[in-house]
Amino acid sequence: MMEPDTAERVIYLDHAATTPVRPEVLDAMLPYFGESFGNPSSLYALAGESRNGIDEARRAIADVLNCRPSEVVFTGGGTEADNLAIKGAIAAMDGGPYEVIVGEAEHHAVIHAAEQLEALGHTVVMAPVDRYGIVHADAVNELITDSTALVSVMYVNNELGAISDIAAITAAVKSRAAELGTAILMHTDAVQAAGKVSSDTQMLGVDLLSLAGHKVHGPKGVGVLYVRRGVRVDPLIAGGGQERQRRSGTENVPAIAGIGKAMELAEAERLDFCEHTRELRDAFVARVQDAVPSAIVNHHPTDSVPHIAHISIPGLEGEPMLLGLDFQGVCASSGSACSSASIEPSHVLLAAGMDNETAQGSLRFSFGKDSTHEDVTHAVNALTYVVGQLKGMASTAI
Repeated sequence: MMEPDTAERVIYLDHAATTPVRPEVLDAMLPYFGESFGNPSSLYALAGESRNGIDEARRAIADVLNCRPSEVVFTGGGTEADNLAIKGAIAAMDGGPYEVIVGEAEHHAVIHAAEQLEALGHTVVMAPVDRYGIVHADAVNELITDSTALVSVMYVNNELGAISDIAAITAAVKSRAAELGTAILMHTDAVQAAGKVSSDTQMLGVDLLSLAGHKVHGPKGVGVLYVRRGVRVDPLIAGGGQERQRRSGTENVPAIAGIGKAMELAEAERLDFCEHTRELRDAFVARVQDAVPSAIVNHHPTDSVPHIAHISIPGLEGEPMLLGLDFQGVCASSGSACSSASIEPSHVLLAAGMDNETAQGSLRFSFGKDSTHEDVTHAVNALTYVVGQLKGMASTAI
């Protein structure tokens, strides 16, 4: 098999992991590194320029979320936003211990935060997912008890791209709480959802929602937690009381300006993005299935974000395939996480009922707004070549 010619070009198909900062976002950030460098907590005019930058970003994100600007809390990233939502909300409650329900295929930022609550004496219950990674409202409803205080279900799964019906889950949670005469908060990790599906908090009905800048061509190290008015969260970080006493620390003004612009652009371009990436994703999957007939498609055909293609190649492991693809200039992700001693299958794929061997041979390709049909061609050719090489090596070893 002839080795594909990538002409030393990097073909980036890992947009679900992170995205490059787009020029418009960088332009919005630059003034706050230079002439508008003031500390927003100070009183003079120079500081006011920084405060205005923060206020403008807060309003932009509030427009995307259809909420009040005062309900937008800036954090150091999506992970911190998840932790503040889960640990902060429970810490602010009187009494306890409480029960917390989280999806079985959540990001580790949610799962590990819940485990920390468990170590403090609270109960954590995992809501199951179906074979595509979707959490269903009835499955959550069956788990709710009179001790349940918080439910956290991710909007879009970061590996399989599955879209859970958060509005339906929230409605079920609130209805069950009313029956029990209790109050249950609903949180969703929407980090992978921004710019792909609507993040309208009124439509979703949630009390808490997490976002991250770097998933939508914004900077790394900045996130957002939406906190519905009236919901209390105890801060994780004590100090000067910034962000209405919910997240202390001098604000990262350039990053905040960046996430505001990035979220604004992502929402404005959302429908076009979905149309463009769906076309590329579907073409990629069809060509992979023709070139590698053994390939298994794992993402839901309709209830998944359009830019993520998740496939498995039985008999092969993800890490060697990734290394081979990287050598061919193609950046993708695997469904496996490498530890120092062994390769363990992703907890997301195992939760979805995938067997270990199939999970270990899984790859995620995620397209972006600047991805092209030429990228699809190169990626399919590279994957076909790498699979052929690895299968040839395996047969030789036998």
